[in-house]
Amino acid sequence: MARSFVVFALLCSMVSPMLAADGPSFFRRNQGAAGDDFALPEQFAAKEQLVWRQEVSGGISTPCVHGELVVLTTWDKARKQLATVALDRSSGKLLWTMVLKTKRIEKTHSTGSPAVSTPACDGKRIYVFFGSFGLVTYDLDGKELWRKPMGPFQDEFGASSSPVLVDDLLVLSEDHDVNCFLIAINPANGKTVWKTPRQGQTRSYSTPIVWKSDQERVLVVAGALKMTAYEIKTGKPLWWVRGLSRIVDTTPVTTPSRLYIASWTPGGDLSERISMEPFSEALAKLDKDKNKKIAKTELPEGSPVGARFFRIDLDQDKELNAAEWKHHANVFKNAQNVAMSVRPGGRGDVTETHVDWLSREGLPVVPSPAVYRGLLYMIKNGGILTSLDARTGKRTRRGRIPGRGSYYASLVAGDGKIYACNEAGVMSIIKAGKTWSVIGKHDFGEKILATPVVTNGRMFIRTESAVYCFGRN
Repeated sequence: MARSFVVFALLCSMVSPMLAADGPSFFRRNQGAAGDDFALPEQFAAKEQLVWRQEVSGGISTPCVHGELVVLTTWDKARKQLATVALDRSSGKLLWTMVLKTKRIEKTHSTGSPAVSTPACDGKRIYVFFGSFGLVTYDLDGKELWRKPMGPFQDEFGASSSPVLVDDLLVLSEDHDVNCFLIAINPANGKTVWKTPRQGQTRSYSTPIVWKSDQERVLVVAGALKMTAYEIKTGKPLWWVRGLSRIVDTTPVTTPSRLYIASWTPGGDLSERISMEPFSEALAKLDKDKNKKIAKTELPEGSPVGARFFRIDLDQDKELNAAEWKHHANVFKNAQNVAMSVRPGGRGDVTETHVDWLSREGLPVVPSPAVYRGLLYMIKNGGILTSLDARTGKRTRRGRIPGRGSYYASLVAGDGKIYACNEAGVMSIIKAGKTWSVIGKHDFGEKILATPVVTNGRMFIRTESAVYCFGRN
């Protein structure tokens, strides 16, 4: 269970298709909907469908496709090297590799990687994020332009949110155990334009989105217990919705009239709450040395607090004080595993006024949902695919697709199809609709953690050892 929720969107960061069209390319630019302007493959075994295959080093970032470039990040565990790699979009030929020298690599989950965040590109520069190492910017030929140190972050599983481009800003959200923030950076020189503390937040791995609704254009960030909309120019919080899970790995998806978020973390189901007794009661029972704090060694075996001690111990002094205990007791008490639909507009807390519907079934852990042709699709570990009517939240179908096991790659929709890739490397192709059906599958025989990228009739798929380009020649 822990393994699933932690790979977080680590993977979250890598989970989503992009568009190599006019304007910048970045994580979840098209929010999983690739469009219907071109034919997408129904099977991947035929040689004539494979345009090229290029081997790459490890890493789980989703490639950024822009112009003639396919850009991704890699991690060579043996050499302890982080790198940014550029491939030729037409041929897959390696154009350049830029290796970063670093003495310290932050910790990640065993399924994760230090190379997890998706690069961004505005046609002039390429922006990559390597957690506590920071942001690094290159020109299109691989020449480093500037770097900006970030962190260190207090998070035992690393950083995974990806940078996004909006107007003349590079925006990054970092939610960790302490010192959470949303930052806007001048992409030309790396200088901070504004930085907004995300008070009350703890670790989450969701990437910001730009929501251009019928009423406004805002930055939206989903995090622990709450989703917040910010003014793009200033970073000022405008409105927020309560009632999310205690760790959010997924990234919201939108239409002009609605925003959808779905997240699941252990302890957030109504029937399986994680609870922490009042601190005074805990002290009376557990504080053996009478120092008004609770050490990990003083907790009983199997304690849910002990299992999550690192993130609760905010000052990392190996003991829990009253403030730390009360903060996380509130987090566990208010966490909810839920999918919801939110209307735009409003100011302040809009939980009671702008939420259209809630659903608690079929919720994903890491993969972001896709909204396509009036339906919201979600993939749950085990290969359980659920479709909801996007207007009402009512389920239209729930069923198992061929790929079992864990899912980290987000769903991709286009050309009347839904594509779902599981960790083991099985891609399921689904005919979209209220009564959707599986029309094909392909086993790549390699792990897939990054989300397929669809652009102009081409599909780019990153496995643990290669990048594939499929399409009709």
